[in-house]
Amino acid sequence: MTNTNNALRYVTTSVYGVRMPIITEGADIKNIIADTLIEANNSTYQPLTLNNGDIIGVTESFLARAQGNYVSLSSISQEVSKFFPSGDVGIAFPILSRNRFAKILEGLANGVSGKVYVFLSYPSDEVGNAIMDEDALFNSEINPYSDVMTKQEFYDRFGEYKHPITGCNYIKMYEDISPKIEVILLNNPKDILKYTNQVIVSSIHLRQRHKNILEKQGASVITLADICNKENETHGWSEYGLLGSNYSNQDMLKLFPRNAKSFCMELQELLKQKTGKHIEVMVYGDGGFKCPKTKIWEFADPVVSPGYTSGLEGMPNEIKIKAVADNNKNSPADAIKQAIEEKNKGSNAYNLGTTPRQITDLLGSLCDLTSGSGEKGTPVILIKGYFDNYLSSNPID
Repeated sequence: MTNTNNALRYVTTSVYGVRMPIITEGADIKNIIADTLIEANNSTYQPLTLNNGDIIGVTESFLARAQGNYVSLSSISQEVSKFFPSGDVGIAFPILSRNRFAKILEGLANGVSGKVYVFLSYPSDEVGNAIMDEDALFNSEINPYSDVMTKQEFYDRFGEYKHPITGCNYIKMYEDISPKIEVILLNNPKDILKYTNQVIVSSIHLRQRHKNILEKQGASVITLADICNKENETHGWSEYGLLGSNYSNQDMLKLFPRNAKSFCMELQELLKQKTGKHIEVMVYGDGGFKCPKTKIWEFADPVVSPGYTSGLEGMPNEIKIKAVADNNKNSPADAIKQAIEEKNKGSNAYNLGTTPRQITDLLGSLCDLTSGSGEKGTPVILIKGYFDNYLSSNPID
């Protein structure tokens, strides 16, 4: 049967991974992205047509690599020694990660003249990586809000534990980085001051809370965001400091990209010049989603998107279609049409229950799930029809 209703649009939101060349430091990725999208439009296999209102996502690592935004472990050590020229230093609440934190810890430890205490939260870090069996904790007499344990006390009570995904014993792994390092397990930041009053807060999303608590107790505190966050001529830098950094090689870290917002605005303008279309642009890192099986919230970057164009600001303003339909069972389609039209005039009668997330967090998660971090070779994502609704027909010309 042939459908003669040509105005009805069956496919709306769709997402495409766009293959890009392998780039090196100094690459003009704005032109590379624009030209590749134009070539994709002319491809004989699944050509990608660009429309006004489309969205381009660029992975943070693609931008950072083009910027040459790297820092050596020795540079990290030098900066740490300026903050804390003498004495013991505490490293508070880092995540458990080989490529996200192990090399940071090595750089930090080499910059400290005294002992380095690494304070790990339990039963997991702030993004859900387990350091012990959670049921074992609940079945013990340990109070996680008040009890402090040395490595040996922890082993005596719970045994040595390996991460269920990586197979790593992170307590051992972190202590093996340097003979200066001693791991302590605790959850109350105030207990850190029993060991040292010089602290590098290494949590990501809770860093400001931890810093405030410690500073109110008289500690001298910096965060990972304070290290390598100033423009200089000797190494890379980022507004986020070491937050969002990642393993590059044995002696180097790749930092989160800098000036991401200006990059997005410039790419948007270039795409307008080359294609005639108004396209929104964002840089994305880790998506803000949680694995239901492992309970890991794989969000090790400080934000989902460090930069984006103005059309992506705010939260979605959408009616809740199922609520409209359930309350208008005699003519749900007409009611939905009317509700959308009223919403466009400013009414929000049916948007209750819509998950309150920023547009960039939703889109960044979609981009991250599409591109992955492996061998797909698609550091640029094209999203079409994201701002469509039930009444949308043809794409915006």
